[in-house]
Amino acid sequence: MPLPRSLQYNIVFFLLSCWTLSARAEPCSEQPEQQASCLRALYEQPIAQWPKPTIMGDGPWQELAPLPTRAEWLAQGGYDPQRARLGEKLFLDPRLSRSGQIACASCHEPSENFADGRRFSFGHDRLVGRRNSPSVTTGALLGPFFWDGRSNTLEEQSMHPIEDPLEMAFSVPELLDRLNADGPYAEAFATVFGDGAITREQLGLALADYQRSLLPQRSSLDSFMRGNKQALTDQQIQGLHLFRTQGHCMTCHHGVALSDRRFHNLGLTYYGRDRFEDWGRQEVTGNPTDIGKFRTPSLRQVSRTGPWMHNGLFPLRGVLNMYNAGMPRPQPREDQADDPHFPQTSELLVPLNLDRQELAALEAFLQTL
Repeated sequence: MPLPRSLQYNIVFFLLSCWTLSARAEPCSEQPEQQASCLRALYEQPIAQWPKPTIMGDGPWQELAPLPTRAEWLAQGGYDPQRARLGEKLFLDPRLSRSGQIACASCHEPSENFADGRRFSFGHDRLVGRRNSPSVTTGALLGPFFWDGRSNTLEEQSMHPIEDPLEMAFSVPELLDRLNADGPYAEAFATVFGDGAITREQLGLALADYQRSLLPQRSSLDSFMRGNKQALTDQQIQGLHLFRTQGHCMTCHHGVALSDRRFHNLGLTYYGRDRFEDWGRQEVTGNPTDIGKFRTPSLRQVSRTGPWMHNGLFPLRGVLNMYNAGMPRPQPREDQADDPHFPQTSELLVPLNLDRQELAALEAFLQTL
């Protein structure tokens, strides 16, 4: 028995609607008040049913995921609490520096979400570095470490500031002599690691486990992903959708860490210029194709850990405006025309054409991280 014509039309319309929703980046294109309710309905579904993100290039990506709770993190063996407590004492102690005045916490202040709110941090003799100090609360989620990826483990990373002449200006052997000569420290290390002289490995383990214990505070987005559907406003949900689709943000910022842990050139090398020039990853690999590449930072706590970029030059809205324009694409000067190593901005970056309202929604979403 043939279906009534009206029902046939409804079925065709339904199938076309399903095809349209899967084929376009904007599944909710009605009036603003209708769009808000439509997007909320989409994102109140389980994460596996959220609209697919727009990923530029062929790099791997992971779906967004909430942070583990502290109990879950401990159950996974995220860190050893006893080592972490010793690491906290070390992290806060300026005696880890040659002068006895610079602690790890001098550049990663607990009151500043373990960043410091400055473009560049002050180190030994008030010397200033050349790269922004990011928050260390995401250390357990990332790697390799530093903007240029020079360290593969948190244990290794923890040694670099101690020996950097612009930071703590000490040496690990001298620090170990200082710690071994300190009765309370010798006793504390023996309690955690057993009898014997304090070693470089023990020092690294304690500092690394403290950083692993510093998981960022769970955010509004975490609460939303765990089932509290009132944790995000309509504007923030619109921003989440733009983050996943027209903004292309999940190309590099995905998974629980909100970072792909890879290195990209954003056009901020300042190649051949005395001021701000920084070759980034190339200084580690020696590979000319890595000039100007820096590791993708985590976006967790991004609204509370500015200023932003490896050089700390930009406010958050400035960063969004640059991404919206496709980021800078420097061109060689006349004297650089034949330079085969002139860095190229990543092809993953293209103009986004977001309007002011959409940029405001995207920024509102970043506030939830």
